[in-house]
Amino acid sequence: MKRIFALAGLLAVVAAPVAAPAADFITPLPNSSDWTITLGVEGRLLPSFSGSDRYVVRPAPLFDIRRAGTPRRFSSPRDGFGFGILESGAFRLGPAAKLQLPRKESDDIRLRGLGDVNWAVELGLFAEYWPAQWLRTRVEVRQGVGGHRGIVSDLTADIVHPVTRQLTLSAGPRVTLVSAAANQPYFSINAVQAVASGLPVFDARGGLYSYGAGAQARYEWTPQWATHIFVEYERLTGDAAKSPLVTLRGSRDQMTVGAGATYSFDVPGLR
Repeated sequence: MKRIFALAGLLAVVAAPVAAPAADFITPLPNSSDWTITLGVEGRLLPSFSGSDRYVVRPAPLFDIRRAGTPRRFSSPRDGFGFGILESGAFRLGPAAKLQLPRKESDDIRLRGLGDVNWAVELGLFAEYWPAQWLRTRVEVRQGVGGHRGIVSDLTADIVHPVTRQLTLSAGPRVTLVSAAANQPYFSINAVQAVASGLPVFDARGGLYSYGAGAQARYEWTPQWATHIFVEYERLTGDAAKSPLVTLRGSRDQMTVGAGATYSFDVPGLR
């Protein structure tokens, strides 16, 4: 717990707000039918499976779309893909989606006997609100399809500090809640799996999944090209932390470090 408070304190210092506002992130949409599309790629160092204490490097695609002429909206690495369908000042509401990677026994010897978990697509809604020009809050609620069929809720807040017109720093806390159906494929162990894996039987329930914090630095080299680096830490809790897969073969402490680059370009729309 001391490590959590220390990390949160460090992030708050790094991203302390100054007089320069983050108004660019909440500018209303213009009356334009053209679109700006952003494509990119990101490399992530992350746990080999949820609850693992071993890390692997995996690539991830990046995509965003917005009205041409509008500034890029702030986003954190924990955000799912989404776009606003209801916008009023500092408030946005719209659909959200996130992809969860599959878990295969062949990925790690410690997963032998636990079976494979397929890809999961999580679909739902997000709500985003800026109570101040330097503070963004966001809630996502998503329903899983595929590898799990539970409900996942992410609650995040970010202090956004535009150091210059090109460099933006951000940091803040994160909390994730899940239903039992979202936890069970990854942390439950049935009788057959217990015999095959050597782990005790365990029935994972829902509740508070994790808490933690994250920080990001983004630099816009040109209006088209931008790069970013980030770190996200979460501490597993509840039944995810109690699972024998975590207590006997993994760790409650989960870290993700990443870096990426994006390119933005305009495309004409229908007039």
